[in-house]
Amino acid sequence: MADSKVFFTNLRASSSVNLLKKFDNLIRKAGIETIDFKRKLTAIKIHFGEPGNLAYLRPNFAARLVKLLKEKDAIPFLTDCNTLYYGRRSNAPWHLEAAFENGYNPLAVNCPVIIADGIKGTEYREIELNLEYCKSAKIGAAIAESDVIISMSHFKGHEITGFGGAIKNLGMGCASIGGKLFLHSGSSPEIYEENCTGCRICEKYCNYGAIKVGKDRIAHINKELCTGCGQCVAVCQFDAARVVWQNASEAVNKKTAEYALAAVKNKPAFHINFLVDISPDCDCWDFNDYPIVPDIGIAASFDPVALDQASADMVNAAPVLPGSRIYGKAEKQKDDRQDRFKMTHPNTFWQAALEHAEKIGLGRRKYEIIEV
Repeated sequence: MADSKVFFTNLRASSSVNLLKKFDNLIRKAGIETIDFKRKLTAIKIHFGEPGNLAYLRPNFAARLVKLLKEKDAIPFLTDCNTLYYGRRSNAPWHLEAAFENGYNPLAVNCPVIIADGIKGTEYREIELNLEYCKSAKIGAAIAESDVIISMSHFKGHEITGFGGAIKNLGMGCASIGGKLFLHSGSSPEIYEENCTGCRICEKYCNYGAIKVGKDRIAHINKELCTGCGQCVAVCQFDAARVVWQNASEAVNKKTAEYALAAVKNKPAFHINFLVDISPDCDCWDFNDYPIVPDIGIAASFDPVALDQASADMVNAAPVLPGSRIYGKAEKQKDDRQDRFKMTHPNTFWQAALEHAEKIGLGRRKYEIIEV
């Protein structure tokens, strides 16, 4: 079997060929035009970015993709599902406001912006899978009912899955609130009491009433109510709320791969990874730390597994940026072959997603890079 083709362009530009032209040329060379788009509802799955985070993808690229799709008589729309944790994207009205604030509005991108799982994250379709973890997947209705799906992913680190790329954008990103509950169900936060100040910020932002500050002025988690969404970890300013991921990262990655398969099931799909602003954490945070490696380029493929494998390989081959979160570790270890994502989040196992995705038929890890 031939290796999957991953098309790649670097970020060098000129007055005659800017980055938008290079992006357009890349996806055409990668074969996006071979998809029959005529009058097809085409979901462009993208992360709009939590307000305050500036590492999310620029909407200019989405607008350029929309232009191409409309040339092919497609009916495109930008979409994402609501978040499990409390924040600016946890319900559709707030989510749309956040998207518009970050430049993803119909005037800028020239197509509708639709929150796929509805006002409260309860609008989904069950996609039958019968796989190791998922008998069925709860995929946001607008995505499930689309005719074509195109993922545009900001490739970066992630505190649970190791990195976020095409598979996570499709799997975790296309899951409704109920789906995200299932995907997170193997991970459980813990309170490191010596760091807890009893400030109650975690109590305030827990969507499920699972965490309370007791008379001892220490936060305590009710494991029966906890969903493992990680919101307490996100809002704690004292590193008291933490998640012990050792075994959870592998399970979450495998479940996410199965959900990604559900998202693309029985429809044409095309995937684009942007290896820029490669921040150590997800764009779900309301800030973005300094990138761990320099900007690399843009890659595209019909195979999300090969695309993520190639993207991970390029990041791991890139030099660690001085001043980044992992620079001290790289200097101390004096090992330039060190896994950049493992250095950033030691208890994650990103390979599990790719291995499992290949096993269930989502794609192949072996790839051929074609430079454009």
